[in-house]
Amino acid sequence: MSTTAPYSSPESVATVHLSRLLKAPVVAGSGESIGRVDDLIVRLSGGDAYPPVTGVVVGVGGRDVFVSAEHIGEFGGQRIVLSVNKVDLRSFERREGEVLLKADILGHRLIDVAAAELVRAYDVELDRTGEGWVLARLDTRPPARLFGLLKSSGGHASRDWKAFEPLVGHGQSSAVRGISVRLRGLKPAQIADLLEEADKHERGEILDQVHGDPELEADVFEELDSDQSSRLLNDMPDSEVAALLGRMRADDAADSIMELRQSRRRRVLDLMPAGQRTKVVTLMGFNPDSAGGLMNVDFVSCPMESTAAQALSVIAGAQVLQPEALLKVHVLDAGQLVGVASVIALLQAQPATAVAELMDADPVRVAPDADLTDIALLMADYNLYAVPVVDEDDRVLGVVTVDDVLEDIIPEDWRRREPAPRPVREPAPASTNSGENADGPAQL
Repeated sequence: MSTTAPYSSPESVATVHLSRLLKAPVVAGSGESIGRVDDLIVRLSGGDAYPPVTGVVVGVGGRDVFVSAEHIGEFGGQRIVLSVNKVDLRSFERREGEVLLKADILGHRLIDVAAAELVRAYDVELDRTGEGWVLARLDTRPPARLFGLLKSSGGHASRDWKAFEPLVGHGQSSAVRGISVRLRGLKPAQIADLLEEADKHERGEILDQVHGDPELEADVFEELDSDQSSRLLNDMPDSEVAALLGRMRADDAADSIMELRQSRRRRVLDLMPAGQRTKVVTLMGFNPDSAGGLMNVDFVSCPMESTAAQALSVIAGAQVLQPEALLKVHVLDAGQLVGVASVIALLQAQPATAVAELMDADPVRVAPDADLTDIALLMADYNLYAVPVVDEDDRVLGVVTVDDVLEDIIPEDWRRREPAPRPVREPAPASTNSGENADGPAQL
């Protein structure tokens, strides 16, 4: 090791950029040069705190060693000065929950939660707080280029760390964090879009997190396009596929079963819950582009002699049905469809009013072999959100809802259009308890 003049502390800094700190010299308290900064370590958690810097990976004589943040005396953009004169020269080994900023964050993509898209981190900003240094912000702006060469962009377009969800790709760290609160806040369709954009490793971590919430996982798979869903299901064991399809809407589960290799279908069906299996097998008997293939076999109904209050109680108890299927109550007499009552009419009526007085006694209905175009035209002509599917005896088989029709009727090239920009709302600023930098990570 070479020796330099003893360190003279410069004026303290409140913010440090990772890009300027990498390869910076690490100096012992005595002034002796120990090595250079190879990486910084932070610890992520499932909470909403800014990740604290817990140590430095220092390159010493061809090996990486760990230096605890507790042993850092001065931390700046030019060099790191330790409060000790010696370090443990055992090779660094990552522990559970540890994330390396250079290896895991810098140059990698993260989820921009507000925009629900994947963005790349080009730099990391660290702030000093009263408790130590924390990961505060990310710069996701690509560096400017001049004649093909990197050129300083003249400032950092940094954003609060809490606006992002990292995709670290390290199994032990992911397991410790569990499913992120940020990821839970995204809509299933947004997570499905992320999966379709992600590469193999990114997709694996998103799926690992979503898998921790079985209901969310089912909702996400309902939103995936058929090709992506098929690829993901083919990588899962039969038992997991059966459990997943058992939580999905029966019509979506039937579509997914048909996307499996024929040799797997029977095995997966046999592992599914009996009730769901019956629904799925029923739907598989219809042309997928017909009313029978599009319908959901779950719907709400009540006897003709019911009151408005009784019909509303049926809706209130249908916790597992999709909202679109709850907009109408199907009124039955001896099992036959005799009318449809809208939830609005039921809510506006007196509780004791007979459903027979509120229902449409001649509701629009279709046979199971009705095609997609006919259903769409009926919905447009009569301003319908759902259409009952009945057999030749007027018994309700299921309901086709507007979301299923739209999903099948929108041209494929329209689906790939870039969506209109959504308003981006940053996380609410949260001050830190630091006397040196009161704003801390809340700076934007």
